[in-house]
Amino acid sequence: MEQKSLRSKVQAFGGFLTGMVIPNMGAFIAWGFITALFIPTGWVPNESYGKLVGPMISYLLPLLLAYTGGKLVAGDRGGVAGTIGTFGLIVGADIPMFLGAMIMGPLSAYVIKKFDEFIENKIPTGFEMIINNFSLGILGLILSLFSYSLIGPVILQANKAITIVIESLVKTGFLPLLSVINEPAKVLFLNNVIDQGIYYPLGMQNTLEAGKSIYFMVASNPGPGLGLLLAYSIFGKGASKKTAPGAIIIHFLGGIHEIYFPYVLMKPILIISMILGGASGIITFSLFKVGLVAGPSPGSIFAYLALTPKGNFIGVIAGVIVATLVSFLMTSLILKSSKDTEEDFEQSVNKSKQMKKEGKKILENTFVQNEVVNDGPINFIAFACDAGLGSSAMGASAFKKRLEQEGLSITVNNFAIEKVPQEADVIVTHKSLLERTKMTWPKKRIVTIENFMKDNNIDELVSELLAQEQKA
Repeated sequence: MEQKSLRSKVQAFGGFLTGMVIPNMGAFIAWGFITALFIPTGWVPNESYGKLVGPMISYLLPLLLAYTGGKLVAGDRGGVAGTIGTFGLIVGADIPMFLGAMIMGPLSAYVIKKFDEFIENKIPTGFEMIINNFSLGILGLILSLFSYSLIGPVILQANKAITIVIESLVKTGFLPLLSVINEPAKVLFLNNVIDQGIYYPLGMQNTLEAGKSIYFMVASNPGPGLGLLLAYSIFGKGASKKTAPGAIIIHFLGGIHEIYFPYVLMKPILIISMILGGASGIITFSLFKVGLVAGPSPGSIFAYLALTPKGNFIGVIAGVIVATLVSFLMTSLILKSSKDTEEDFEQSVNKSKQMKKEGKKILENTFVQNEVVNDGPINFIAFACDAGLGSSAMGASAFKKRLEQEGLSITVNNFAIEKVPQEADVIVTHKSLLERTKMTWPKKRIVTIENFMKDNNIDELVSELLAQEQKA
């Protein structure tokens, strides 16, 4: 249980990082396009437009991260405080301060939040505006000086240490070993901690120097997931074989990698396929010496190609193809040699249902009832995932269409786990996110699923809604 709790906390941390980065991905992609087009080695070199590259990566992008992170903690005042505090880091550093912005933005906002809580109900009538404005200005001054003098040097050293480690892996040819960390972390929904916390900041820094970076590709290659789903489409059985072709479109073209996670979790030995596929892709990228100009978000093949700089297309496409082939061959071998059948899996689900009827508590593949739940009618269903933009958006969209086909009028929306509205009656999430969801919403009813395309618990929820409609 402690291990699950730790994983849930790490997932929540990754979700917070995602909440800072994802709203600003458009700005990062815009910077990537400007870099790819106008730097001296770009598609259409232009000295005047190329001057945009440096100020954007040094000032605009870190300040956007700081403002968004601060706003997540303490609203608009937190966003302003985070921006002021982070500016001290930027001025005192000679590298883009993405890691610093992700730390100083929320930290500055936390200080403001605690100050506001301290003075709440203590401000004389009529002095609210002057105290609020001057308190933000004075604390902002202190935070900016603090970050310039103390926090900045610490972050510079930490950034230097991480860079040395990663660059050593590149120089010695051991960069593919990162797949041993990346792939298991991804299927446990910890991918955002790695991408947004480490690879993307390093990639932006590397791109400023070289015009591209392989760091954007070490954990985002859509090839391994494509190979896995192709193998399931051919050698899978039952529901997994039927749903895999649709999952291919969502994963490879739509860029929602979470769609293939349940296929790995259903047969954990397949993590070997993902590791080998990811490692082979990194090896291919390294051999061709290619990179992307910005982080591909979502990780669609379209995003990959759009962010590929001039002269890198062959290597990028080759890395995706090689990763796909290796993952496909390994997954096919495992599926063909496995003695387990889809019927065995379905029997285990039916057994779980029978145990539920007998009053036993089942946490996986069943409805989860917490201490206090809403016993009233279900009017609002929230699909929740790490960032509220990938798998939950897909799940909510599919569920809405199904309810429309059944003639049911229920509010269904997608959210990050921590952003689910209080008025939601039911939360639907992947079973790997159950502990984190329970930590955040201990008194809400939670439905766990394994497969976003087809799941027995979704079928049960629809049946319950139909029965509710008939009863009404």
